[in-house]
Amino acid sequence: MEKTYDVVVVGGGAAGLAGALALARARRSVLVVDAGEPRNAPADRVHNYLGRESTPPAELVADGRAEVIGYGGEILTGRVGTAARDGDGFRLTLDGGAELRARRLLVTTGLVDELPELPGLAGRWGRDVLHCPYCHGWEVRDRRIGVLVTGPTAVAMHQVNLWRQWSSQVMLLTHHAPELEPADAEQLAARAIPVVPGPVAGLEVVDDTLTGVRLASGEVVALDAVVVAPRFTARAGVLESLGVKPVDVEMGGHVVGSQIPADPSGLAAPGVWVAGNVADVRAQVISAAASGLLAGATINADLVAEETRDAVESYRHQVHTIFEQEGWEERYRARPAIWSGHPNLQLVAEAAELAPGRALDVGSGEGADAIWLAERGWQVTGVDISTVALGRAAGHAEAAGAEVAARIDWLHADLREQPPAEGRYDLVSSQYMHLPGAARRELFARLAAAVAPGGTLLVVGHHPSDLRTSAHRMHFPDMMFTAEEVASALDPSAWTVLAAETRPRSRVDPEGHEVNIADAVLVARRRR
Repeated sequence: MEKTYDVVVVGGGAAGLAGALALARARRSVLVVDAGEPRNAPADRVHNYLGRESTPPAELVADGRAEVIGYGGEILTGRVGTAARDGDGFRLTLDGGAELRARRLLVTTGLVDELPELPGLAGRWGRDVLHCPYCHGWEVRDRRIGVLVTGPTAVAMHQVNLWRQWSSQVMLLTHHAPELEPADAEQLAARAIPVVPGPVAGLEVVDDTLTGVRLASGEVVALDAVVVAPRFTARAGVLESLGVKPVDVEMGGHVVGSQIPADPSGLAAPGVWVAGNVADVRAQVISAAASGLLAGATINADLVAEETRDAVESYRHQVHTIFEQEGWEERYRARPAIWSGHPNLQLVAEAAELAPGRALDVGSGEGADAIWLAERGWQVTGVDISTVALGRAAGHAEAAGAEVAARIDWLHADLREQPPAEGRYDLVSSQYMHLPGAARRELFARLAAAVAPGGTLLVVGHHPSDLRTSAHRMHFPDMMFTAEEVASALDPSAWTVLAAETRPRSRVDPEGHEVNIADAVLVARRRR
């Protein structure tokens, strides 16, 4: 349970599973925690869900769970008791004491239907004690329907007129309501809706079938269904532990329940989204699922935005530190050898036929290029920013023989701050020296200035096209360059460009596949 999920979804109904599905398909780590107490458990079918009309609620949930799991999401049976902010994320405590961590929360805990106090009512809820004609009207069409007044008369009038659409045998049970206003009585008369006065004492049930209601007077009114207006109360305990409070929901100027206020995407508080009935008491299953999908997609976008901000911050830090001395020291200390020990291919290709003289090996690393040059008679200055690398290079030179070692001077320097002497070297070789654009251009200008008349400037780098291969180059586009770019900075009156080209070569990528990469190669000779 120490794992931190991208998203924990609290509640596993249609809204929660739809949100989890969207997140799992977005390759997010997502966990759904569900107590297994769906609001629509008493109902035998889900209605108005396009493509899933009349699906049993348990079947819809089972299918949704399977889809979430199929995309890598997780389902946990349990109940989240409280949630608390924990740094940039959240820590959730389950009943029983187990804890979970999440970067974001999607709460889809639904609501509780608080029914009027009437014997037998709760036991028939969702079967023949109903409230929503869009959910159950078709199933009791043309049947005897009694609308029970248990709250504001305006709410009951709205209900009875709606239900009249599904049946001509609708009546109003006034129960404890005051006498109707003349306008309401006229409206009911106009629509042929009988009014049954007097308190209702209970339901009449025969062989597990509702047959009517019994009035306090003893009279039995024959009915096939009873319509009530419950109070819709948001299950907001987890949210309230985070300081997110429900608000009253009004209908016709009367409070009918509570829900969590949120923006159109479901955002209720920083990092916390809500969907389904906990945020909309009127939501049916299909609209609850739609709100879960929207919330899931918005959460993913929010995480992407955060990850992008973090990536930019990390990238900026790397740009400013990765090629500085300490960065190189750490890389060399981490491994006994970084490079192959062989001289770079382009150096061998271009310098093999040059007459030996004085050479500057820029970024000499573990010394392979400098040693190769010294073995061919060059007097070499090998310069590097890393003391660890220079120590290894000196050791390799000693191993190559005293005569070779004597031809190499190892210099610890940052050439951006300690530029080489101008006009001193017959060969200046820069192999894969990658720096941010402005710093690189300034350094290459200093390297060019260090070339003696008649000398050679050799600059080799990873071509920008390598970033599109599986070679796994460090992704610093501003540090990549082409040979043509380097050549364009040379004064044509002072230089003869012998080669400014892209040279392909093959290598094996980290997955073991042979891939084609390219070197940007500049060879230029300073005119005498």
